[in-house]
Amino acid sequence: MNENFKDALQKRRSFYELTDRSALSDAELEQLLRFAAEHVPSAFNSQTTRLVLLTGEAHRKLWNIVKETLRKIVPAEAFVRTESKIDTSFAAGYGTVLFWEDQQIVRELQEKFPAYAANFPTWSEQTNAMHQLAVWVMLEDAGLGASLQHYNPLIDDEIKTVWQLPEHWKLIAEMPFGLPAGQPGEKTMQPLDERVLVFRQ
Repeated sequence: MNENFKDALQKRRSFYELTDRSALSDAELEQLLRFAAEHVPSAFNSQTTRLVLLTGEAHRKLWNIVKETLRKIVPAEAFVRTESKIDTSFAAGYGTVLFWEDQQIVRELQEKFPAYAANFPTWSEQTNAMHQLAVWVMLEDAGLGASLQHYNPLIDDEIKTVWQLPEHWKLIAEMPFGLPAGQPGEKTMQPLDERVLVFRQ
């Protein structure tokens, strides 16, 4: 990383104004995702997270799928705003990272360790969240803006069909990214004394 971790984490924000340019090549973006996949921890070393990088036409196709899916369920008067948000923010970016969880591994762990069966879905979501943060911070460190979206599970089936992804993968989040075209919104913080407690005895 160009910055230390604390600086990069502090600067990580949600950017909703993106351009279709990138500070990294597709090969460098792929290496960034491979680094996260290799080094982010997971419960029982289960390695359940799956990362899919979409750029170019694939990125645009994803957000068209999102639009057309929402067009069927969002009232026409409200869809105008929805379409504008997708077109001018998420689809306007350079690419999107899709974060998935392999449910087949989760089920295998539940069968192998029945005493912990109820925990494995939660632990799976936790490792996915750690991958999301790691990727987000590394994108920020490279000068890219990103945000985290959740149009799943509405779009899961069509995405799996279009890119021939395994049926047992579960989509957790979508992260559109690109060079920022604007500044992030104001970030408010709740009092840290209410969020961090310390006991010494």
